[in-house]
Amino acid sequence: MSSKTNTDCCADGHDGPALKLSEALSRILAAVKPVAGCETLAVRSALGRLLADDVVSKINVPSHTNSAMDGYAFIGADLPAAGETRLTVIGTSAAGRPFAGEVVPGQCVRIMTGAPMPVGADTVVMQENVTRDGDTAIVGAGEKAGQHVRQAGEDIAAGSVALSAGTHLMPAEIGILGSLGVGEVSVRRRPRVAFFSTGDELRSVGEPLGEGQIYDSNRYTIFSMLTRLGVDALDMGVIRDDRDAVAQAFAKAAAEADAIVTSGGVSVGDADYVAETLERTGTVGFWKVAMKPGRPLAFGRIGDALFFGLPGNPNSVMATFYQLVQPALQALAGMPDPGPPLMMRAVSSSALRKKPGRREFQRGVLSRSDDGRLIVHKTGHQGSGVLSSMAAANCFIVLPEDSGPVSEGDQVTVQPFAAFV
Repeated sequence: MSSKTNTDCCADGHDGPALKLSEALSRILAAVKPVAGCETLAVRSALGRLLADDVVSKINVPSHTNSAMDGYAFIGADLPAAGETRLTVIGTSAAGRPFAGEVVPGQCVRIMTGAPMPVGADTVVMQENVTRDGDTAIVGAGEKAGQHVRQAGEDIAAGSVALSAGTHLMPAEIGILGSLGVGEVSVRRRPRVAFFSTGDELRSVGEPLGEGQIYDSNRYTIFSMLTRLGVDALDMGVIRDDRDAVAQAFAKAAAEADAIVTSGGVSVGDADYVAETLERTGTVGFWKVAMKPGRPLAFGRIGDALFFGLPGNPNSVMATFYQLVQPALQALAGMPDPGPPLMMRAVSSSALRKKPGRREFQRGVLSRSDDGRLIVHKTGHQGSGVLSSMAAANCFIVLPEDSGPVSEGDQVTVQPFAAFV
């Protein structure tokens, strides 16, 4: 983090009112165009990537009409309207070892789950509902013709689009590709994101600390958030508080990356050169967002690269990244309709201080009470520099711009951290 700047101050020296968070996100997403280019990967290496093209199935899934149950396969017309019917068992159909004959009226075949339906049979009765007497299966009333049968192509039909371009390949989608016999897929290339911190007081892990110096935590949290998003992260280290050094870093990052993320230097300190350099060498979208933590935030472009100048305090970095940078990078990767993560309602077991004017993201712990209600409590001191409050939390408590203090027992909106990846 940077110690020279209080990034949650109410005046940051840049003209214009702070944007509402929703307006800031809309402006950012309107400026994003997905990256061009794709690559071909083995299916097992494609987890977390976005499909570049539709995947059209060459086969039916399932490939054959089969039984959904262990039981007996027969002709539905043999079912009795009342009482019971007696069917002669003429063989067995197992997965991988289908029955080779044909079922005619009055006959049935013992069948296993997933086994092909015998020719002539169209109904399965589960084994629990059958009484076996030697080679005779006794079926009572109450069964339905056509039950417990999975039709060929019922899941995915040959010639249909199994997965559309832009699909995020998660475990279920990887399984679908496996079920189609697909070994390789074309995926969008990952966005390249350059990131660095600014500040003469910052030192990297492994370096000794001098008087007034601190270790840079922001590059580690930004690196981790970028890595979980699946982008190619380019760590440019710590850039000193020097006008020329910052300008050179901007130029290098813009030449190598699709987006740039910095921390620190976007407020009004005499040595805060990030905002100044963006104004001088790039295109400015906006400077301020009505959120806490994280009010000073610079968005714009350096050349063709998107630029996000995040505040210097650790919790401000994480809150602004999750609310604004992450949806932008998802859109840059080609994900359709990225937006705010899942929200839900919970009962606050803490009194929360809040003044109207900014949307606040307080750190909280979401749990379930003995009676099944969702409850949340804050994780102590909510200062933007107290990173331990984020580490202790599992959610944001989201307090709207126009809301005031929250009393114990009030309903609040929460964003579980699990929704961010």
